[in-house]
Amino acid sequence: MAHHGPVGWAAVILTGGTAARLDGTDKAALPHGGRPLLEHALDAVSEADEVVVVGPETPTSRAVTFTREQPPGGGPLAGVAAGAAALTGRPDLVVALAVDMPHVTQATVARLVAAVGDGDAAWLVDASGRRQLAGAVRPGLIPARDAAYGVPMRVLMQAGAASDVPALGDEALDVDTWPDVARLQGGDR
Repeated sequence: MAHHGPVGWAAVILTGGTAARLDGTDKAALPHGGRPLLEHALDAVSEADEVVVVGPETPTSRAVTFTREQPPGGGPLAGVAAGAAALTGRPDLVVALAVDMPHVTQATVARLVAAVGDGDAAWLVDASGRRQLAGAVRPGLIPARDAAYGVPMRVLMQAGAASDVPALGDEALDVDTWPDVARLQGGDR
C-alpha cells in the first residue's frame, strides 16, 4: 500500500510490566534527569495524534488515555493490543514504546515512522541486531486484544515486511536491572 503525504500515527507506551528484576519497582516513575521515565517516553511520542499508556494511571504532563490488558500481566504484546484497542482514531501506524527506553527521542520515533515506508513495520535494533520494544507498525499487524494475552512480543516483531532501524548512541539501552538504574541515575552510559 503506497502512502503519500503525512502519515498519521498514534502511540502506545507500555508501563505495566512486572519489573521482576527490579523487585516490582514502577519503571514509569524512575527518575532520569529529574523527570520520570514516563515523561521522557511522552516527549518521544509528542508528535502522535493520540497517546495511550498501558499501565497504572499516574499524573502526566499531557493528556493521555490509560488502559490495561485484562488481566494485567499478559506481557508486552497483550499491552500493545490493549493500547491499540483503546485508540479512538484510525492511525496509519501505531508506535509501540517501552517506558524503560529513556534515550528514545522524537528523532528516533521519526526515523521509525519514516522507515516503515510502504512496508508493514520498523523496529529499533541494538548493535547486535536484536529488535527492541520501540517500533512503528501497521495497526492490522497487531493481534486482537483477546488473542494477544501471553503471546511473545517477537510474534509482532517478526510479522509482515519489517525494517530494522539501527540505534544511534544509547537509544537501545533499557532499564531492566538495578545496575541499569544506577547507570541511568548516575548519567553513565
